[in-house]
Amino acid sequence: MSRAHVPFSDLRTATYCPRKCYYQRRRDSDEREPPPEVESIRALATRYEALLEPDAGLEAEPIAVPSAAYRDRLANTRERLAEDGHWDRLRDPAELNVLATGRHCRGIVHKVLAEPLEPALVSAGKPPENGVWEPQSVHAVAAAKALAWEHEQSIEHAWLEYPAHGVIRRVRLTTRRKARYRRALRTVRELDGPPARIDDRSKCEACEFADECGVRTRTLRSLLGLG
Repeated sequence: MSRAHVPFSDLRTATYCPRKCYYQRRRDSDEREPPPEVESIRALATRYEALLEPDAGLEAEPIAVPSAAYRDRLANTRERLAEDGHWDRLRDPAELNVLATGRHCRGIVHKVLAEPLEPALVSAGKPPENGVWEPQSVHAVAAAKALAWEHEQSIEHAWLEYPAHGVIRRVRLTTRRKARYRRALRTVRELDGPPARIDDRSKCEACEFADECGVRTRTLRSLLGLG
């Protein structure tokens, strides 16, 4: 495997399922363009103040919860983050959609925050009940390391935004998270052949590579206990 810069997307996918990453890299190893529906959700992260207006027309926006609940949740997020000055940094970042290249990896950082320097990544999905999903944690470390390399300064935190849900979470770059990033980086670089299948077959149900991978997903009969 080449020692070229590893895309953020490969690190994220390898954390979720190394075998999926292998098949995905065979198809296209470049940073992949998100579908239009993902872009429309990510665009919400640049319009938080407008979305809080009484006449925002939230019913027409790509939000994932009812309008009243969304406005309340986003207002609570603003109140919580405004106490430490983070809200203004997130709604008006220093830069948007920056291609960051670090020592080992590269990819798009959706928002670059200043004072202190921190990356913010915008997810189109649903947040977990607490914290962030592990693939996103690895992605956050990769983005922070790339920015730190370019700016020649340390970064201790990153942000994950879930704008369709009105949720924003800060991620501390702990030793454990950095170790998981290093494992993901090593996994991607060692993908000379398809790795072993993972045990969590629930991830296989919607995978576009299930047929190529050869995994047997659960049929309706098995789900009903008939097979």
